[in-house]
Amino acid sequence: MTALRKFLARHVRIAVDSMVFIYLLENHAKYGPAAVFVFDRIRRPGHSAVTSTITLTELLVPLYKQEHAEASGLRIRLETYPNLEWIPPHTGIADLAAQFRARYQLRTPDALHAATALSAEATGFVTNDRQFDRVAEFETFQLDSLLPGA
Repeated sequence: MTALRKFLARHVRIAVDSMVFIYLLENHAKYGPAAVFVFDRIRRPGHSAVTSTITLTELLVPLYKQEHAEASGLRIRLETYPNLEWIPPHTGIADLAAQFRARYQLRTPDALHAATALSAEATGFVTNDRQFDRVAEFETFQLDSLLPGA
């Protein structure tokens, strides 16, 4: 976790990719502890994080396939998480996402996540998706880098 700790110390405002939320919520065997570490840091005063509302869409789909009550509870918990800002796509983000798609060949959801991060002035991006390594506008941290042999 030392590398993650150092990364987070360099950034007052980070962006968090959807998969980090998934690792946290599923208590993922490999990545769950790192996700807990990230979210513990976010909740501390003086730190903040952003994510796109696309993350909420990605997290709620499996729940809506099963039971709506769980989806409502999860949505409330996520929307009220301390120091975490949910940013909906707007025309400025859409334009920047199109630029990122053209420049970095990102898929549309990834381009929207990257554009959200940049528009919200996040300087670090926590993910496990190598696509974001191509984005030069912020520093990316890959959770895979924490695994032995990485």
